[in-house]
Amino acid sequence: MSFNRRVVINFRMDNQKEKETTVCLCSEPIFKSVFEANFKLLRNFLIYKFRDIERAEDVAQNAFVKLWENCGTLKPEQAKSFLYTTAIRLSLNNIKHDKVVSNFEIKSKPKASHQESPEFLLEETELKIRLEKAINELPEKQRTVFLMNRFDNQTYTEIAAVLELSVKAVEKRMHQALLSLRKVVKNV
Repeated sequence: MSFNRRVVINFRMDNQKEKETTVCLCSEPIFKSVFEANFKLLRNFLIYKFRDIERAEDVAQNAFVKLWENCGTLKPEQAKSFLYTTAIRLSLNNIKHDKVVSNFEIKSKPKASHQESPEFLLEETELKIRLEKAINELPEKQRTVFLMNRFDNQTYTEIAAVLELSVKAVEKRMHQALLSLRKVVKNV
């Protein structure tokens, strides 16, 4: 290999490394632009999940902290998916923690006396468990629409706006979710 050819190859490699470092997620202007483009969307997504603005903002901020900690290994175009994946994982960890706290509170409180028969209480508990399981087993898209409609009392139009879907898509997801849940109730 001639000297001139080696110089050209080295120059190209150096030039390529320069391009890679100029588009680094760790640079303040690029990170700031990623933050400005994604924070509000991520926070709004989490507000729906938690129904708690403060918690949603905390999780969104923590996701950006994790992004900053990993900025050297990520490209700017990977930032959005990393943020949402991280936020969902953080959310699931919070939910697990809440369940532990809730279970502890339930076990530590004395049980109130009920006037219903033990059979009725058992059937009610079994039905609740089956329904919760069925709701959790719904595909994510159907579960999201179902929970937004039935627990958050949002209309199909509101759900469509939040999820950036058509109203017909929301209606179809809700219909499919209800069909699945009816099978569970029908077997009781």
